[in-house]
Amino acid sequence: MAGRPCIDSIRTLCGTTEFHLLAWRWQTGQPSMPSGAAVDRADTDSHPRRHARRYMQRGAEAVHAANPRVLVILSGLSFDNDLAFLNSRPVNLSFAGKAAFELHWYSFSNSQEWSSGNANQACARVSAGVTRRALYLLDRGWPVILSEFGVDNRGVNANDNRYYGCAAAVAADLDLDWALWALQGSYYLREGVLGLDEVYGVLDWSWCKPRNATALRRVQALQRPLRGPGLAEAAPYTVLFHPMTGMCVVRRRSLAAQTLELGPCNETEAWAYSAQEQRLALRDSSQLCLRAEGAGGAASLGASCADAMARWRLVSDSKLHVAVNATASSSAAGGGTLCLDVGADGRSVVTNPCRCLSADNSCDPESQWFKLVTSTRSVAAAKQNLLAQLPLKLKNWKIRSF
Repeated sequence: MAGRPCIDSIRTLCGTTEFHLLAWRWQTGQPSMPSGAAVDRADTDSHPRRHARRYMQRGAEAVHAANPRVLVILSGLSFDNDLAFLNSRPVNLSFAGKAAFELHWYSFSNSQEWSSGNANQACARVSAGVTRRALYLLDRGWPVILSEFGVDNRGVNANDNRYYGCAAAVAADLDLDWALWALQGSYYLREGVLGLDEVYGVLDWSWCKPRNATALRRVQALQRPLRGPGLAEAAPYTVLFHPMTGMCVVRRRSLAAQTLELGPCNETEAWAYSAQEQRLALRDSSQLCLRAEGAGGAASLGASCADAMARWRLVSDSKLHVAVNATASSSAAGGGTLCLDVGADGRSVVTNPCRCLSADNSCDPESQWFKLVTSTRSVAAAKQNLLAQLPLKLKNWKIRSF
């Protein structure tokens, strides 16, 4: 390894390989309450469904009584991915405006779907299930936090790789607040193993650098809220978000031609999409619309917006394939249904025959997955991203004993 790692060995990580866990203590603060009772966490994971609601309410009221200023976050059943039991009987709390629900969502929650199903159909079924079990609460006026999601950052888990694009599309569409599992790259002791590697970690084993810079970069677009309270900086517009890369469709600045490429989402074009007219046009220049030029051709902006090559619809179960019907165009070579795709250079936006729409469970559609999401943020606002900040912050980190 070039240079000195942040942690040379488990001995420097823990001080000594013979360290004893009892020497490490958590400092906890027990709040004072009029009754003198301590506040216990109401762990609904271990209770039957019929008792969950009651314990959630009791736990929430206890936390509120201890500190009326804190946000109360309510967890669900089945490792926190099931809040469906509140559908018919919502929680009834004595306070308002400071309670939220949390959701955990990983590929292993639906491992059979991801491993054996077509990726588009699996994404549609799994996301519908997550909505049915938890995200429905958004429509009831409750905040929902995606408090755990993540993938094996080595890139070797096929289920994780399929799941991430789907989960990121849902998170962007709903503008969810989220927490990524996990920051840590390793553990002092876990599962009886000293210095166990955390393959889901953002940091590498030594906590020195990002484990996977590409994986870290793609969550950048989800860091910046797309809309929400206090963020009405512009009239609502559509963003073409590419979940696999964490980038958005922007105009290619280096060419005179009106072609498109993937770029930072804070530099996105402001699009307007009409499902009825099947038209994607620039919001502030409605005479320029998105056009396909044939299989393998660059997607471009053009003034001819009425023909088949400028009529875009969502054609797969996942609603992530944005396509034109080239068969209806006399000018398109080859015909067929053409989907937005990423070019061979990994950056240009092109159109290719749509793939993996159904049936085939070995096909990978993710380069053709684009999510149309709504934003109210000012266009092309310059923001520093996490990847740029991370190395600077890591320079000042030290491993300390207590």
